[in-house]
Amino acid sequence: MGLTILKVMATQAYCVKCKTKRDMKNEKQVTMKNGRNATSGICSVCGTKMFKIGGGATSTKSKAKVAIKQATKKKARKTVKAKKK
Repeated sequence: MGLTILKVMATQAYCVKCKTKRDMKNEKQVTMKNGRNATSGICSVCGTKMFKIGGGATSTKSKAKVAIKQATKKKARKTVKAKKK
């Protein structure tokens, strides 16, 4: 019988103060105004706020909104001008 140790991988994001990628602590999933997902947290080294766009869980509600938006978009009509002789 062996002992198994599992290490949970933390999300990495770019820290503007350290100028390198660092692990985030106190991560939380957020949704931006435009409906995209993002992760917000704190740098594990210096304590600066960090933000990473993308990733995280996608909600079916936001996918449904995007599908409805795309379905209702009107296609732009291109008008062709007749050549004058």
